[in-house]
Amino acid sequence: MPTTLERSPATPQIPARAAEIVREYGPFAGADKIAGVTHDGDRVWAATGTRLLAIDPDSGEVARTLDRASDAGTAFDGTHLYQIAESRIDKIDPATGDVLKSIPAPGHGGDSGMAWAEGSLWVGHYRERKIYQVDPATGAILRTIESNRFVTGVTWVDGELWHATWDGDESDIRHIDPDTGTVLERLEMPAGMGVSGLESDGAGLFYCGGGPSGKVRAVRRPKEKRA
Repeated sequence: MPTTLERSPATPQIPARAAEIVREYGPFAGADKIAGVTHDGDRVWAATGTRLLAIDPDSGEVARTLDRASDAGTAFDGTHLYQIAESRIDKIDPATGDVLKSIPAPGHGGDSGMAWAEGSLWVGHYRERKIYQVDPATGAILRTIESNRFVTGVTWVDGELWHATWDGDESDIRHIDPDTGTVLERLEMPAGMGVSGLESDGAGLFYCGGGPSGKVRAVRRPKEKRA
């Protein structure tokens, strides 16, 4: 994500723990950035602008590529990939790379991360500090969640909504209350290490796009539940 925007307004911060980075993948040949990230149960998919890469998380090797516009968030619904491309969201057959359908992106080109949960797409709007619940059939906005930081990646795991932020040299991964937007816990990335896309593997890891570093980073997900 761009890192030259003005600082967001000062707001009270809950204490953060340092993000535990357990592995880095990339950079990958021909990919000078990582935008959206998703996980299909076996492989990590990373959007690079012009291609989607399917990465084997064990070997770190690129198993497949799809030539598709892919400049922001990526999601997987169990069967299909969804990819933000400029001001639209493409529904993609991962076996062939064919675009099956396109719907308008809610941020009209200002969209960032994206996730799939509960039959909906959840799309970050970077500058507006919002997350939209979107009908995947029509693109209609069903709900809006406010954040107090620029929103990049978005993911749901075990009923918890997490999103990444990137503001100047600071970036974190935060668990928020989906009803109020209240921040419940924060994982702080090292200074200068941004998170452009975010996805859980459904278990113990978050996969984080690294923007212009061209890397994907695996970050340990906290195990304990918060009250």
